[in-house]
Amino acid sequence: MSVRRLPPGSTIGILGNGQLGRMTALAAARLGLRTHCFGPEKDSPAEQVCTRATIADYRDRKALAAFFKACDTVTYEFENIPVEGVAAVAKAGYAPLYPSAKVLATCQDRILEKSFLNRIGIATAPWTAVRTLRDLERGIAALGRPAVLKTARMGYDGKGQIRIGPRDDLAEAFAVLKGTEGILEGFVDFRSELSVVVARGNSGTACYVPVENRHKHHILDVTIAPAKLPAATRREAEEMALHIAGKLGLVGVLAVEMFRTRKGELLVNELAPRPHNSGHWTIDACPASQFDQLARAVAGLPLGDPSRHSDATMKNLIGDDVDAVPAILADRRAILHLYGKAEARPGRKMGHVTYLKKKSR
Repeated sequence: MSVRRLPPGSTIGILGNGQLGRMTALAAARLGLRTHCFGPEKDSPAEQVCTRATIADYRDRKALAAFFKACDTVTYEFENIPVEGVAAVAKAGYAPLYPSAKVLATCQDRILEKSFLNRIGIATAPWTAVRTLRDLERGIAALGRPAVLKTARMGYDGKGQIRIGPRDDLAEAFAVLKGTEGILEGFVDFRSELSVVVARGNSGTACYVPVENRHKHHILDVTIAPAKLPAATRREAEEMALHIAGKLGLVGVLAVEMFRTRKGELLVNELAPRPHNSGHWTIDACPASQFDQLARAVAGLPLGDPSRHSDATMKNLIGDDVDAVPAILADRRAILHLYGKAEARPGRKMGHVTYLKKKSR
């Protein structure tokens, strides 16, 4: 692996212009690097802090080509991007894309992602591809109920999925796919949901401690760093994340979401080849945050220190939670991050707050 080292003043392109792009741009600025975001929304969180912004549809090949030409390297903060156009423009050689289009294609398609994980020896929940109602019927017969049916692509924060219980009609459940491919996952009796964020670049790898994630209405609510785990389980989670990053040929940052079952097994649920909501605590609790690592990796710079100087609890501010900002600011323990979004809507991530405490062993 050899990524060209960028000098100060170079430009990192960011496909996507949400809050992850915003925090990546802020991290890049501390390294003397400029940023140029690309996305369809005006006055986006990333646009507010980037050096430049292109407002265009992800399918606009002409705009994508001009964007790549204006950047020294390109990354992304959002994997639900039509990969075909990005791959074609990246292949033209205007600027390198990290992580690669192949990584993007693998991680944005649950069928490809699960197949890849199982092929490299990583355990997942039992699953089967669903393309027809008959596939769903066969899958339910094999995996049982309850089960979860998910679209293969374009699903996040609980979108594009449905739980199938003992009395649910399969034809009605199948309609959630809207004619697209999907996967059926067997039920997992898990004790906790975990994630590990790992960075990989010229200087090797950097792995953050596993964290516990608690969700509300399918959206991440709270992350606790570190997760309370036996030492052997913690090492296993970290080793799995590093193994996956290596097999992907990752350059950048990868979040590996996992289930810890009642029996103590670790099952990988999803991969996100970019900074992740569950890694936001690293901004305030680590010498180098996940956003610092992404900027360093794609710019060919040495990775930073992922160790934590404090334990942390990160709380998302979703929708009307943002109304509590005055009270949060009055709390001297709270470290507030707002994303510059003008309108609070149900389910919309408006910011987050981190609380630090003395580091445990």
